[in-house]
Amino acid sequence: MRQHAIAAALALAISVPALAQVTLPRPSPNATVKQLVGVGEVTVSYSRPGVKDRKIWGELVPYDKVWRTGANEATIVTFSQDVKVNGSELKAGSYSLHTIPTTGDWTVIFNSAADPKAFYSYDETKNVLKVTAKPMEHAMTERLTFSFPKVEDSGASLVMAWEKLAIELKIEVDTQAAVMAQAKTMLEDWRPAFQAANYAWEKGAKADAMKWIDQSVAAKESLANLTLKSRMLADAGKTKEAIATVEKAITVGKAANANTANAEKLLAEWKAAATKGGKKK
Repeated sequence: MRQHAIAAALALAISVPALAQVTLPRPSPNATVKQLVGVGEVTVSYSRPGVKDRKIWGELVPYDKVWRTGANEATIVTFSQDVKVNGSELKAGSYSLHTIPTTGDWTVIFNSAADPKAFYSYDETKNVLKVTAKPMEHAMTERLTFSFPKVEDSGASLVMAWEKLAIELKIEVDTQAAVMAQAKTMLEDWRPAFQAANYAWEKGAKADAMKWIDQSVAAKESLANLTLKSRMLADAGKTKEAIATVEKAITVGKAANANTANAEKLLAEWKAAATKGGKKK
């Protein structure tokens, strides 16, 4: 009987945690708003407290004190590229957003402590940027809301609204510079054309393979693309050109501290074949 009693007690103990895991709604539910700006993204993750017939400004949210600009955890703003906020530069990254509400202009703070799972705290020594924003009248908004009402290729407006007040941050991005940087990276990347050339050559599409390998070499000479081109040239019976190309591949490879053993083996084979062919003549 005692064993049955112990077993029953254990079963009850195991079942209690399961009952304790009921998910309840948060008084200030979490939210995330994301906006593509130019070729980058701006994301805001925050909690949304409600007004609930309370006096917000100057009471629930005191004036002249740092506010987490939300509820529960810190509000986190993430920029995928460098931006300007109200004319001040801010590097790409994630930041906790804090504000100091006043009866006049607000101070808006971007802080490097940006762990969304951490208990809320404010460390002034980790501030990265401070800007000011002028509060403006807004239609009644029951729950704190972040939005992007104005979006252009060169920037966007990020607006925080709650109760009958809102502040606006002007976010600027250098879209032209970002696009040019992407294009330059793509043009300088020899690997996609190399992969296409290798695939085409393996499938017997020799003309396409040579076109792609020339494009890869034009982007950047590497041990891999020069060696592949030398093999194509040798396959086409152009041994002299193949030898010159694989010699360049070895030089480039050694400069990059790469393993050039395979290229050196090809060079030795082709030179031996060329010497043997010359003696036969």
